[in-house]
Amino acid sequence: MAADIISSIFGDMTPLAAMIFLLIGALIMPAVQMFGKKHTVTWCVALLMVILSFVTDVILLTNDVEATYLGVKLNTYTTLMSMLFLIVLFLVVLVSNVSTETTKNHAGAYYALLFGATLGMLFVASSSSLLTIFVGVELTSISSYALVALKRKDGRASEAAVKYAIIGGMSTALTLYGISMIYGIAGSLEINDLANYVTFNDFTWMFGVGLICMIAGYGFKIAAVPFHMWAPDVYEGAATPVSMFLATGSKKMGLAVFIQVFMAMFIISATAGSIFGLTVQYIFAIIAAITMTVGNVVAIAQPNIKRMLAYSSIAQAGYILIILAVMTPQAEAAGIFHMFTHVFMKGGAFLIVGGLICAGIGEKISDYKGLAKRSPFLAAAMMLFLFSLAGIPPLAGFTSKFFLFASAVGTPGAADGTWIWLAFIAILNSAISLYYYARVVKAMYIEKGETTEKIKIPTIFTVAIVVCLVFVIVLGVYPDLIFGYCEQATEFLL
Repeated sequence: MAADIISSIFGDMTPLAAMIFLLIGALIMPAVQMFGKKHTVTWCVALLMVILSFVTDVILLTNDVEATYLGVKLNTYTTLMSMLFLIVLFLVVLVSNVSTETTKNHAGAYYALLFGATLGMLFVASSSSLLTIFVGVELTSISSYALVALKRKDGRASEAAVKYAIIGGMSTALTLYGISMIYGIAGSLEINDLANYVTFNDFTWMFGVGLICMIAGYGFKIAAVPFHMWAPDVYEGAATPVSMFLATGSKKMGLAVFIQVFMAMFIISATAGSIFGLTVQYIFAIIAAITMTVGNVVAIAQPNIKRMLAYSSIAQAGYILIILAVMTPQAEAAGIFHMFTHVFMKGGAFLIVGGLICAGIGEKISDYKGLAKRSPFLAAAMMLFLFSLAGIPPLAGFTSKFFLFASAVGTPGAADGTWIWLAFIAILNSAISLYYYARVVKAMYIEKGETTEKIKIPTIFTVAIVVCLVFVIVLGVYPDLIFGYCEQATEFLL
């Protein structure tokens, strides 16, 4: 019934329904701030638009609605990925009004940029052409550059935004060059046409150069090594809600691009054992192994918790890139599921960091000494989020990593043992990550702080942390809550 109502309201434009709410929100936010006077009014309207978009998306997902409008697709995959991005947006908007780091003077512009960036993510998830995917990625990227610079009274934000924009511009140039090379030889930008070209044609150097340029350009979006150097500076310099948005939302958009473009293009040739598909698989396997190793090893030496979480995010991207080496439907379902669990694990950790900054606690790991006595709930929550990121059972991170690593070992497409070495490297890196996560736990529970004064963070932060904590626990013991939809999504994509 609810799906019928949505279809009757939007008609042929039903695939754009969730995006339309975000577009309206982005357009009206500056005006709402101007006439609403109090920034709380702007926040309430922004939250309402996010909820409307999210509810619309959930209704379409649970009713298995399928449609296409002007090349924008609506199916289980697109609605599932849209739901992931909207969850991130909801958590960020929820805490932005009380965060001491986000701007209040330009709240309308801030929410408009958040909506614009998320709109780009939804557009990417629904697109089937390299050109429209590129447009969505750039909408998100340009909005993100401005969001990083909006932090109040902090020169680090301006520096980070400049670095982000410069490196982002270089990645855009590489991506465009790669797309033009591929179009020149294949004669199409539609992913299905490119998949047919790859399946029925031999490898050419022009296509290979275009492919490498695209991998490099979009590798920047997910902070894959060696395109990762912007991430620590940007995550440290930006307001914590924005850092959370980039780590859990923007990075997932980049991974969605890799899944939609490269996996959809090469899975048939990889299954057939062609040299074209096998070469691409090994390229991604090497990138995945290097990315997760560099991310985890460098994170060990980080004294700033936001920089540590940044390198942790780099490592997590390496884990998810395993699916592009294995290239099986089982691997893709596991990768999408890990994206969801990562949103709640990493998002919850950033929320705690942001809440503690509001309470006057610094960003260094040493500032967390004695946190267990000053705020038992925050210390326990942070410990669970970090242990989940490390893959400790029975938390969500363990379950999603188990599915992900198993896809490289025990699935029908990987039964020949080709990728066992990659799974071994991933498991070894998970063990390494436990060391630097344990440093934070040690500081909170074992080391003594300078004071035992109780810490109080804004109530909204506590609510958002509890939401993340619930899903980290529930998805660990009951993955079918989302994993079934992840398996359905692969059918539509592949």
